[in-house]
Amino acid sequence: MVDTNTKSISLNSLGIKNATVRYQLTSNQLHKETLEKEQGVESSLGAIAVNTGEFTGRSPMDRFIVKDDITKDEVWWSNINLPFDENKFDSLYNKVVDYLSDKEIYVRDSYACADENYKLNIRVVNEYPWSNMFAYNMFLRPTEEELVDFSPEWTVINAPGFMADAAVDGTRQHNFAILNFSKKIALIGGTGYTGEIKKGIFSALNFILPVYKNTLPMHCSANVGKDGDTAIFFGLSGTGKTTLSTDPNRSLIGDDEHGWTAENTVFNFEGGCYAKVINLSQEQEPEIFSAIKKGAILENVIMDDNGVVDFADTSITQNTRVSYPIYHIDNIQEPSIGKNPKNIFFLTADAFGVLPPISKLTPSQAAYHFISGYTAKVAGTEAGVTEPVPSFSACFGAPFMPLHPTRYAEMLSTKMTEAGVNVWLVNTGWSGGKYGVGRRMPLKYTRAMITAVLNGDLKDYTYEDYHIHSVFGVAQPRTCPGVPTELLSPRATWNNDDAYYETAFKLSNAFRNNFKQFEEFASEEIRRGGPQRYAY
Repeated sequence: MVDTNTKSISLNSLGIKNATVRYQLTSNQLHKETLEKEQGVESSLGAIAVNTGEFTGRSPMDRFIVKDDITKDEVWWSNINLPFDENKFDSLYNKVVDYLSDKEIYVRDSYACADENYKLNIRVVNEYPWSNMFAYNMFLRPTEEELVDFSPEWTVINAPGFMADAAVDGTRQHNFAILNFSKKIALIGGTGYTGEIKKGIFSALNFILPVYKNTLPMHCSANVGKDGDTAIFFGLSGTGKTTLSTDPNRSLIGDDEHGWTAENTVFNFEGGCYAKVINLSQEQEPEIFSAIKKGAILENVIMDDNGVVDFADTSITQNTRVSYPIYHIDNIQEPSIGKNPKNIFFLTADAFGVLPPISKLTPSQAAYHFISGYTAKVAGTEAGVTEPVPSFSACFGAPFMPLHPTRYAEMLSTKMTEAGVNVWLVNTGWSGGKYGVGRRMPLKYTRAMITAVLNGDLKDYTYEDYHIHSVFGVAQPRTCPGVPTELLSPRATWNNDDAYYETAFKLSNAFRNNFKQFEEFASEEIRRGGPQRYAY
């Protein structure tokens, strides 16, 4: 039972013995404790800045799912969903809770899913105060009254200082993130990267919601207009998902994880935002910049002696981040639920510079591009990457999707058809040439294109209003308010047709080769949604 007066709680049922439990501390208390323990530094903006240590991002090859009666026939076992032995999990779990016993640890009760009908109660156990502060920011926050009878359904146990012995424990190396659906535990160790905490629970929901709740989980952001129309933004890291959904003229539902219910509502999983801050500026992204204040946590940024952050400095990592509670954004939807989805945007940062800056997709194209989940890596983002490299992540979130991608794609196709949703492919990447030759599409023009869609300025397909791309088959508008007409045709921006088509076919071949792994599971209609021309 929770004593809401003294904020104490017993963890004996988890196997954690004689711990000094700091239960449900406020954000300010956790901020203070992080400073006192010298685990973080306060920035000039008021936010605390921490270094997550060895890992500054997720470690996909160290993410496992326990293979048991619940998961063995449902999970898409692959190099993304790696099986873990039940007995090995039990042994490793016992080691972790023994490690946490007799320590000062931080415990938070919270929940995921803003829709009451889908709420998932969570207990988070952290070794470090700033990790617990991250949980405060990223999960939904129960009231004192809700805490009195709070009963956690899932538990996250997070021990960054515990190092596994791979030869004994069944892990690949010393770090791990393991989901156990039978015991409803997310077990994380050997890494201080906080993203593993939220992605553990959201990976669990990406199994629970479609299998048990007839609800499509989506790695997307969402906002809602003054007339109640909901827009959904899918996209991998670095494509602008957080930036483009944070719109002063629309209310933010959430920036990363949502569910689309059978009742045609969209709800946020989270209570906060976890945004990349590489090259962040107040001029380009004022809402996110203003959210970086006391209560926010900056990760792996470089500051000067006065605590001033250099957002362009990537000497620790390209994946510099900030987490903050959603109420740090002024214009939010409360509760975080939207209805009546009208437009879906698939965001891609095409470093080859060959996809149109915006194009309209048919239902079969939408399913194909959803399963593909394309963006591109640019030079310098990873060791050995010297030119653009295609990057495909099924459903725009493969590392978090336990089921086969076609399961999610079929649900999306059904919902799109039933709701009459328009789907748009938006290239936030390069124009006028590939990375290193062309330039990144200016944010103001991408915003103008999305605004045009939301205002109804880009109509249904007609030959007069759209051009069918000769390689990818998508419909690119001939004009768009607020956007120079020459930018709408990627071929025209290159001024070199031979070089453009050679590069376009190179990317279309990459699409087709990637899709081979899904062909036997996809319908003929979906297969026809991809580029039909194969060679150049």
